[in-house]
Amino acid sequence: MRQIDLVLRGDIVIPERVLRDGWIAVRDGRILAVGCADQPAPDAARTVDHSGRLILPGVVDGQTHATSARGLPGIESTTRSAIAGGVTTLVDMPYDNPLPLDRIERFQAKADAIAAHSHADMALYATVTSETRTRHVDELIRVGVCAFKVSSFESSSTRFPRIGADVMLELFTVLKDSGLPLGLHNEDQEIVLHGIAAEQAAGHEGIAAHAASRPIAAELAATAQFLALAQATGAHAHPVHVSCGQGLDMVSAFATDLATRATAETCVHYLWFDLARNGGRLGARMKVSPPIRSGEIDAIWAAIVAGKVALTSSDHSSWPIDGKLTPSIFAAGAGVPGVETLLPAFFTAAAARGLDAATLTASQLSSGPARLFGLEHKGRIAPGFDADFAILERGTFVWDEAATHDELCWSPFHGETFGVRVASTWLRGAEVWNGKDILNTPGSGRYVARTGRGWFGAVS
Repeated sequence: MRQIDLVLRGDIVIPERVLRDGWIAVRDGRILAVGCADQPAPDAARTVDHSGRLILPGVVDGQTHATSARGLPGIESTTRSAIAGGVTTLVDMPYDNPLPLDRIERFQAKADAIAAHSHADMALYATVTSETRTRHVDELIRVGVCAFKVSSFESSSTRFPRIGADVMLELFTVLKDSGLPLGLHNEDQEIVLHGIAAEQAAGHEGIAAHAASRPIAAELAATAQFLALAQATGAHAHPVHVSCGQGLDMVSAFATDLATRATAETCVHYLWFDLARNGGRLGARMKVSPPIRSGEIDAIWAAIVAGKVALTSSDHSSWPIDGKLTPSIFAAGAGVPGVETLLPAFFTAAAARGLDAATLTASQLSSGPARLFGLEHKGRIAPGFDADFAILERGTFVWDEAATHDELCWSPFHGETFGVRVASTWLRGAEVWNGKDILNTPGSGRYVARTGRGWFGAVS
């Protein structure tokens, strides 16, 4: 029998529980076996002891924008940051710089860029535009995109266009039999544009005006129409950044009461920051869309605990801080970097609420997104899965934005205290972060095609 390449020891987070003083055997980049303390570990070419530390499955960040500022080469710095944060797989959005991923040649360019630049594995969303409609959808499914995304609000007529209900309905119809989810940037355009005009007319230019201009009604209106189209077609609807408890309840009601194929996603910044508490200090540094609101954190956590949230993501946006430094909040760029803080922030916040932070983190940040996007060898510590791990050390750690690894060197989490840090990251059986240095090179990451059955069991 061939020798095992690696044995890792530590507190192993499997879906059901934590195996104290357990071990993981790895061969050829895949998990071969997982054992308890009372089971002897096999001999291996290398044994690494992380006793006293948690070994979680590598994080699958279900929403990133790796190419926002620097185009496709920006994949390098974003994935370097990901690896330092325990994120081994990024599910990257299709609204790219310079153009949306709505056709096969743009997919191929991005796949080539992953092969050239990425430190982590990456799965890809695709989209449609009013120019292409659904002409290229089948071809994009064949090359393994894991989901599609559209927006009900237009941030840019070329890079981030609005898609009307007619095209959404057409796309849902085409996607139905594939099982692929259709994601939505869930804000109603007319409500938001009216809100912006009203706030500006009143002379309101701060972060509170951003939230007021994009009320919960705008989010609920867009989400409801989207879910209704999914209900009518039988396809899978997935609003990608639900910022309020009412929105999560709506998705859950469609899923349970109306038997709609619907799942919900939230983002870690909605679980950590509150407009009333943090807005005065952070200002545009916490500007995201939909906005961070006041008084929603408890409701979102309650929805997670109740099983109403499929996954929590970072919605990492790779824009430099310069775009935030404007006199008016309405001129400031939306989005925050977050791929490196996703894991420690979520774990810390869950633990502070007395929740089982280890298994909940593994579910929300690893197995949930891997299942939803059909990444069948990712997201769990179990035989046959990729040997992707995030090793957490407990303690008290103050986040320093200057120490991030994405060249942006700014973060809304600057100065926040986390109860864990990522001490080591492993990608397909190789250590790629040792707590101090990135150990792999650009191009070590791979494009990961969707091969799994998805959240609702449809074969893709």
